[in-house]
Amino acid sequence: MKYSIIIPVYNRPDEADELLESLCQQTVKDFEVIIVEDGSTIPCEDVVKKYAERLDVKYFVKPNGGPGPARNYGVERAQGEYVLILDSDCVIPEGYLAAIEAELNENPCDAFGGPDAAHPSFTPIQKAISYSMTSFFTTGGIRGGKKKLDRFFPRSFNMGMRRTVYNSLGGFARMRFGEDIDFSYRIVEAGHSCRLLPEAWVWHKRRTDFDKFFKQVFNSGIARINLEKRHPGTMKLVHLLPMVFTVGVITLLLAAVILKFVLPGTAWFALPLLPLLLYILLIFCDATIQNKNPLIGYYAVIAAFVQLMGYGFGFLKAWWLRCVLGKDEFTAFEKNFYD
Repeated sequence: MKYSIIIPVYNRPDEADELLESLCQQTVKDFEVIIVEDGSTIPCEDVVKKYAERLDVKYFVKPNGGPGPARNYGVERAQGEYVLILDSDCVIPEGYLAAIEAELNENPCDAFGGPDAAHPSFTPIQKAISYSMTSFFTTGGIRGGKKKLDRFFPRSFNMGMRRTVYNSLGGFARMRFGEDIDFSYRIVEAGHSCRLLPEAWVWHKRRTDFDKFFKQVFNSGIARINLEKRHPGTMKLVHLLPMVFTVGVITLLLAAVILKFVLPGTAWFALPLLPLLLYILLIFCDATIQNKNPLIGYYAVIAAFVQLMGYGFGFLKAWWLRCVLGKDEFTAFEKNFYD
């Protein structure tokens, strides 16, 4: 068997249904699907049974331990030459496996990943969040965009590798956040070849509202400090930009308030707000043009500030707890893996 697709699931039967349906449409058929129910209170077993005659699908249940251990559990039961890691909130285009097959035949590698995109059926907020997480003007294109400020490292919503490589590295670490980037770093540090497959993309739903999105990116900011502790020297300029943006926004707003009181009756208070207004205009125009919808442009402005400042606040919290107070990775952030 060529591919084993590993999907951890936690209380998301509807998402699992959509993902499995999309996998039925693949033009390449040499694969198995392994669903790992990670301690869910709303199981997807009945959903999986619907596809028993259409897919080579296996269903396992384990106590909740987080996505990393759930993926490891699935790989331990996999048979494929390659393991493909997908998040349950993804939908797979029919040419996904064919794109991977073509790339590996032309230029084999040990590990790989693909980008993500918004499906036309996604809500305006989902499309705006997708824009925020993939735009060069918000993330620097590090998630697989054509323009990048940093080297590409696969992420767990869409990554794959030889099963022998996965096993040799011990799989995902038991990190609360950033376990996929940690694994990608270990792949590269071990000398394995790793590259972006730009045509092997997935539709990624992400979070469906800004509150959940904030929690997600806040945890990503925490992860960056933890990753630097585990892999010294991996923090790049692009990883600092959200924190700089966050501090800059707060500073500019405070400056505007101070000028309003120091120079009443003048318009000088608007001067510190000009950089923010220009950035808002940039995001609105770019997102509107890309999506051909000004409503998505409007939501993209909100998503961009949530994404950058959520990450920035998480980064600052982790820096304070781990670098200033000296707490370790797990005692600093004692919380569940899932919301």
